[in-house]
Amino acid sequence: MEINLTLKDVYAARERMADAVHETGFFSSATFSALSGCKMYLKCENMQKTGSFKVRGAYNKIAKLCKTQKLSAVVAASAGNHAQGVAYAAAAHGIPSVIVMPRGTPIAKISATAGYGAQTELFGEYYDDACAHAMQIAQEKKAKFIHPFDDEDIIAGQATLAVEMLNAKPDLDTIIVPAGGGGLLAGVAFAAKQIKPSVKVYGVQAEKADAIKQSFNAKKLIAHKDIFTIADGIAVKKPGALTLAYILKYADGIFTVSDDEIAETIILLLERGKMAVEPAGAASLALAVSKKLDLAGKKAACILSGGNIDVGFVHKIIEKGLISRGRQMKLSVVLPDKPGALEGFAGVMGRNNANIISVQYDRSSAELRLNETILHIAFEAAGHEHGKQVIKNLQKAGFVLAKG
Repeated sequence: MEINLTLKDVYAARERMADAVHETGFFSSATFSALSGCKMYLKCENMQKTGSFKVRGAYNKIAKLCKTQKLSAVVAASAGNHAQGVAYAAAAHGIPSVIVMPRGTPIAKISATAGYGAQTELFGEYYDDACAHAMQIAQEKKAKFIHPFDDEDIIAGQATLAVEMLNAKPDLDTIIVPAGGGGLLAGVAFAAKQIKPSVKVYGVQAEKADAIKQSFNAKKLIAHKDIFTIADGIAVKKPGALTLAYILKYADGIFTVSDDEIAETIILLLERGKMAVEPAGAASLALAVSKKLDLAGKKAACILSGGNIDVGFVHKIIEKGLISRGRQMKLSVVLPDKPGALEGFAGVMGRNNANIISVQYDRSSAELRLNETILHIAFEAAGHEHGKQVIKNLQKAGFVLAKG
């Protein structure tokens, strides 16, 4: 597919949105430098207007269209962040907007989109289903469909991130970018290579939503039938044909991270960075701290692409991250079904500095004798090694662990 963007287009986009979006914070982190083995910088698009980088492309597209034609309305499909960007940009230009989102979109993103004045509709299980429906609505209403990634004006808007980062840190040599449909990765890789050809730009996807990685490796567009990840912002079954063309030409590689790695990184960002970052936004840093990409001796930047995390979902992600890090563990132990048995067990746990957070009795297992019960326990530990030591000391004290 033909590539038409120039660096001039990116600078024009930057000027177009100068008074409409933030030049977000870009700072080094000693904590994440140590964890990733490099000099690490974080580009905080979680602090951007509407909560993500998506407003850059949406604003650039709508502002440019408004200079050349009269728009009756705009329509978009989104898992949430592009929705808010389009709604914000449309409202800023006095244009009605209709946004179609997958049914599983976090409530916070739906409410925020409506708060910017958009008419919202839920349709389908994934972004791709919502997109097809949105395009149909646009045709029926004779409205302009604003694609979330497969559009050069959108790509140019997202590319302004690379300009900001390399203006701030000209000696930057590696940029890590979350990727779903590929608009952010396409734009950042394109602009970064124009400004500094030696810089390396890598995309990162969720393990179970890795269509760009597979497409990159096969050098052709590959789509998934089914995807699953907590990172709804990069949960795309089919990347853009246009974005893939840019990625194949300018990106240096695509990696994946697991949902557990993403959840762990969200906790690290909360604990050590004091920042709320959504799963898609944390994927870049998850790759850096995983050491799957060798960053030794590098000056690297991770784009934290969004902060629109549903408060009602935070506790699930935190629990998943705690379990993955060994900070929360579960075990089942067989106890005599008599007074004092639980006290003895709790005493061992206490002496080993393991904090019991939930207890459930099971007296109905077929494997139990009449005078026994199974105790299902969840407890807090300092990490995997501490948890293993707790279990070892329980066994030394004569407690028998049960399956499940």
